[in-house]
Amino acid sequence: MKIVAVRSYLKKMALTKPYTIAYNTFSDVQLAFFEIELANGMIGYGSGSPAEEVVGETTEQTVANLQTAFVQNFVGRDIRHFQQIIFQTLQHFPHLPGTQAAIDIALHDAFGKYMGISVAEFYGQKMNSLPTSVTIGIKNVQDTLQEAKAYQAMGFQILKVKTGIEVNEDIERVVKLKEQYGHQFKIRVDANQGYSITDLQKFIAATKGMDLELIEQPMPVGTESELFTLDWPDRKLLAADESLKNSQAALHFASNEKPFGIYNIKLMKCGGIVGALGIANIAQNALIDLFWGCNDESIISITAALHVAYACPNTKYIDLDGSLDLAEDLVKGGFEIVKGEMRINTGAGFGFSII
Repeated sequence: MKIVAVRSYLKKMALTKPYTIAYNTFSDVQLAFFEIELANGMIGYGSGSPAEEVVGETTEQTVANLQTAFVQNFVGRDIRHFQQIIFQTLQHFPHLPGTQAAIDIALHDAFGKYMGISVAEFYGQKMNSLPTSVTIGIKNVQDTLQEAKAYQAMGFQILKVKTGIEVNEDIERVVKLKEQYGHQFKIRVDANQGYSITDLQKFIAATKGMDLELIEQPMPVGTESELFTLDWPDRKLLAADESLKNSQAALHFASNEKPFGIYNIKLMKCGGIVGALGIANIAQNALIDLFWGCNDESIISITAALHVAYACPNTKYIDLDGSLDLAEDLVKGGFEIVKGEMRINTGAGFGFSII
């Protein structure tokens, strides 16, 4: 089945509420969209939402790349060769994971629709659902507790609390959450590179016994060797995020002593499903758990992440709430959330529909 057209465009979308992390505050997001139309009229949809401060690519660059002659020359090619097209894309756009992801996701969606199967089925679905965490940005204790109460009413079971500006305030917020909600929530923490090793040691010591699920990227990229001052039971709770952009990094951190016990995979860091599977396979052989994360993203790419996550046997955690705060989107469906658990549907490709 031939590709007959490709289209790309940029959309600025408001968030329903602004949020703060260790190095920025966000009130809206720009997303890149990519469409691949087949001769039978089916359309595969992809989306790119790279974090410039992490990967060095903007969504404006993503759209510009999607409008180059290289991408226009997909027209006339056979969708059955989608993996070859992805390979060539990785060669042509190295170190541009937002561009890679938009193309990779659209090709997978188009191929799945052509074959009449979901992408998860194509790779071999290993699980049906997992509970996602929902994110509370950096804010004072009272506002943190209020937001947690709202999420509790919505049926969510896991909170991811953003930290990393002031460790004593971070400790207080986590302690107060545990005091008020006890075992009603599991708690994850994401410091977004905001801690020194001294801060991290202090935070770990103060939260012992609180049964935190994980601590995501506590220290800056490049300081991973300092983590070896921690014992393995503490390092096992650490999740690599900004430090983990590709398979090369995954292999490096899996060698000998491990600074991290968990790998956070984001399609917008590693360039889509093919890149994600490369990291996942390394992690599986190194007995490292997988934690699937996201930026502020469309349902398109969130659903794509869910499909590949559920195809990996070492997936343990998901944090795929990135579309929940968008005030608008291009598609609907793809997944449903029941009492905090995310379930994909059985539709072909990624199973979402255009609004």
